[in-house]
Amino acid sequence: MTSNTADTDTTPSSQPAPARKEKDAAAGRKQRRGGRAQQKPQSPSPSQHPAQGRQPARPRKTHPVLERLFELYPMLFGARFLPLKLGVFEDLLAAHADEFKREDLKVALGLHARSTRYLEAVATGKPRHDLNGVAVEPVAPEHVHHAILEVFRRRQARTAEDLRPQLRARLMEAIEASGLSREDYMLVVRSNDEIANAVLDEAFSELGARNARREALRRAFEASGRSIAEFAEMYGMDQAEVKRTLATPRARPAPDNPV
Repeated sequence: MTSNTADTDTTPSSQPAPARKEKDAAAGRKQRRGGRAQQKPQSPSPSQHPAQGRQPARPRKTHPVLERLFELYPMLFGARFLPLKLGVFEDLLAAHADEFKREDLKVALGLHARSTRYLEAVATGKPRHDLNGVAVEPVAPEHVHHAILEVFRRRQARTAEDLRPQLRARLMEAIEASGLSREDYMLVVRSNDEIANAVLDEAFSELGARNARREALRRAFEASGRSIAEFAEMYGMDQAEVKRTLATPRARPAPDNPV
């Protein structure tokens, strides 16, 4: 028997021919739409170009008097700042009477003294300098103290990290450098800021404990009759650390800060 291949459907499907044709046509339309969608250019998202559409930040304009002071005294107002002597305002007016107006100079120096960079210079405890860059007088302990507090306030406002331990350490350094007893230091720096006063109390407490440990080590060393190297080896301590501790001046004892 001869088969009629022209009337036989050889496609492996149970669907009638018209249904298959409609399905194939729909798939073709979908494929064409998908191709066109892929060829359509996409606009960059804000996350891809975060700066697009935003105005660039304008640089902070420097006061013209400060720009001139930078030219005249680069070692004081230049790449680094140094604490200025008390009365430098009058010195500048006398030296540049024809160049600076009194009010303009006052405003410029106020901006300079409130800048973070200048406060950081004061917080280091470096001496005050005259217009020739010569160290002429120490910065008062209360000025160092309040500069440290303000610098850390500004830093804390820009971070979620707790900077209190670093602040305590800086205050301990300032207290020791001042050479004042606890009572005298408190007298000149204590304020109505409860948080600042609490950190100061913590600094004194930690400083007292550290001084007690240092004094105990000194007494043990003096009683041992040994050299620094022998003493360090005997107690399993770092020789350099023992040497630094012994070289540290003894703390001034006070009734509320025994050592």
